[in-house]
Amino acid sequence: MAHFAKIVDGVVEQVIVADNAEWCEINLGGTWVQTSYNTIGNVNSREGGVALHKNYAGIGYTWDGTGFAAPQPYPSWIKNTESYLWEAPTPKPTEDKVYAWDEPTLSWVEVVLPA
Repeated sequence: MAHFAKIVDGVVEQVIVADNAEWCEINLGGTWVQTSYNTIGNVNSREGGVALHKNYAGIGYTWDGTGFAAPQPYPSWIKNTESYLWEAPTPKPTEDKVYAWDEPTLSWVEVVLPA
């Protein structure tokens, strides 16, 4: 059994577990593409595993015939063409603190958590 994403107009509408894409197409109709929950950022987390379609598909993700990409989180973020992950125009600080993206200033701001 494997995971398959139903694609409608280039967007993932549903993700199910099935034997194969042909079964999905015959019994459920539409276009189905295999996806793997082990694949994130064009890397398979299993030792020796091969990445499948850049990322695990989720409802609302786009499919361009090569890979799955999550919806763009902010207008300024750019999709990495290798990983299909979205990247901020400014790298996230590496300090051991919590940060949130601030789109109006195009910067990361520290989030102060309650004690």
